[in-house]
Amino acid sequence: MAATMKDLSRETGLGLATISKYFNGGTVREKNRVLIEAAVKKLHYVPNEVARSLKTQHSRVIGVIIPELSNAFITSIISSMEDILRKHDYAVIVCDCRSDSKREKDAVEFLLHRRVDGLINMATDTTGAHLKAPLASGIPVLLIDRLIESLRGKVSAVIIDNVHAASQAVEKLTSLGHKQIGLVLGSPDLYTTNQRLTGYLNALNQAGIKPTEEYIRYGDYTMDGGYQAVQNLLKLKNRPTALFVTNFEMTLGTMLALQHNGVRVPEDLSVIGFDKLELFGEIFPNLTLIRQPQLSIGREAANLMLNMLSNEENGGCRIVTLTTELTEGSSVRPLKK
Repeated sequence: MAATMKDLSRETGLGLATISKYFNGGTVREKNRVLIEAAVKKLHYVPNEVARSLKTQHSRVIGVIIPELSNAFITSIISSMEDILRKHDYAVIVCDCRSDSKREKDAVEFLLHRRVDGLINMATDTTGAHLKAPLASGIPVLLIDRLIESLRGKVSAVIIDNVHAASQAVEKLTSLGHKQIGLVLGSPDLYTTNQRLTGYLNALNQAGIKPTEEYIRYGDYTMDGGYQAVQNLLKLKNRPTALFVTNFEMTLGTMLALQHNGVRVPEDLSVIGFDKLELFGEIFPNLTLIRQPQLSIGREAANLMLNMLSNEENGGCRIVTLTTELTEGSSVRPLKK
């Protein structure tokens, strides 16, 4: 039979009030702390977290809802975020909604029933309707990577400067003489997609280049989406001379499509991809990439959530915007005149 707090009391000779105070984070005398911890070890005592959460109204659990657990960019964010939260004695429940808004709403309800202390969401539903219940309940909500315009001023967020990221890439290509620049974007309604499109258009305008509508293709932030988008671009009578692809998975799909069609990079086509992850170095070495600070996104998200939970944000909402960097590789070259 599992040990109870009464067993600890008998083992230590201390009252239940002192032992309860210790497990609920209160301050006890040093000699009592030593006695309690020795008894816990001897009796293999495991605290009843459910009972404790009912008493303290805190579960010490953070719910995380993401669109695709198979996405390497997302998992790297979760890993760095979880490292910090665990150090502060918070557990994490991750829900993968498969980029489905109904699943996302169900995940929110599931986590609320588990009495999570906070919610971190890389949102699929662009309306924000799925977050009404936790916001109404006063549960801290933090968005990562994607803003929801209708929730500005109501939630905090950690994002990157997507407009600048796309502008960086396209400016690099225009500086090399490219004017026919293809763009592979994610799902049309997402914040990141629209921001990266804006950056692309801004850079073309700055270079005095009129956008070509058929060069702008939409995938769904998956490898297959990138593959199909590039297949369609390669069918054009007047192909682009360069491509900018706006996430990791679609960049992988792009490179596979180019290989399957015998297109050489950069001899036949210059390419700038997205996200500097280890897998690229193994499969497609030395690509020119826009690098997102995914580990910093995770760390900033964890620390901001901790601040929200400790009321250090004083009820305010804060948006943390991080910058990207262009990592030079050999996948681009000047356009021959």
